[in-house]
Amino acid sequence: MPTVKIQGMRCQHCVASVTKALEEIDGISDVRVDLSAGEATYNGEADLETIKKAIAAIGFEVVE
Repeated sequence: MPTVKIQGMRCQHCVASVTKALEEIDGISDVRVDLSAGEATYNGEADLETIKKAIAAIGFEVVE
């Protein structure tokens, strides 16, 4: 499962927002966001730029 590091998450509301944003991307399913690790894993394939834009649109940042 691909994993992306996400900066700025602080609560379960953040987790829900990130989960929703990733699930709305075509080709991504089974999203799991780990608040303590600051990362999200998912099934499927999507362009990293698409993921970065979706995360940035809700106020967070993908870090590499």
